[in-house]
Formats: sequence, C-alpha cells, structure tokens
Amino acid sequence: MSWRSRWVVVPALLLLIVLGWNAYVWTHAGGVVAGRVVDAAGRGVPGASVILYARSFVTNDERQRTLTGAGGDFRFTGNTNHALQLQAEAPGLGRSDRVTVRLLFKGEDVQVREPLRFAGKVS
Repeated sequence: MSWRSRWVVVPALLLLIVLGWNAYVWTHAGGVVAGRVVDAAGRGVPGASVILYARSFVTNDERQRTLTGAGGDFRFTGNTNHALQLQAEAPGLGRSDRVTVRLLFKGEDVQVREPLRFAGKVS
C-alpha cells in the first residue's frame, strides 16, 4: 500500500483538520467578550453600563453587567453561551441598539468589531 493512496491521504487530512480545530477551540475558549462603547461622535463613553444577554429560541436572558473603562472599553469573562446580545446604557445617553454576536462555539473568545453606539450626544 502506498502512502500516497487516497485511502491513506484522505483519512490523514481529516484527522489533521479535526485535531487542528480542537486545538483552536482549546486555545480560544476562555469565555472573554470584549468591545467598546462610543457616543454619536465616535468618542469612548466611560462609565456606561454594558449588558450581556444570552439568546435562546424565545428569550434573551440577562447574564452579566459591567461598566466601561476610561476609554469606553468593556470586557466580560466566563461566558459559556454561543449566541449573545450586547447593549449599553448611560445616564443622559439612553440605550444603544442591541448588537447580536454569534460565536462558532460556546465560550469562544471574541472582540466585538463594531462598537456599541449611542445615538444621542454626550451631555
């Protein structure tokens, strides 16, 4: 039997793909969800409350809350869900739209690409 036979090559490639995916999941499953909150002008909003909702088939359940830092950055740890929604709220600015985040697997680490944005101006 030749090592170049499809009966050897195909199972070997499948095994490498499965091992590679499992290694990726193992190294990226810390449950960290991070992002930024900005005002209408794009400036970071310090002290805004960010809410993480776990999505299910019929409900969105609040799981965690955190406050943004001086630059408007936020970070959640310990997330074990694969479908999330994020929303920010701040006095004088109201609430941002909810942003849906879909993860490839439960507890995947994610940096939210688009910031949570308030429509109103900073007071």
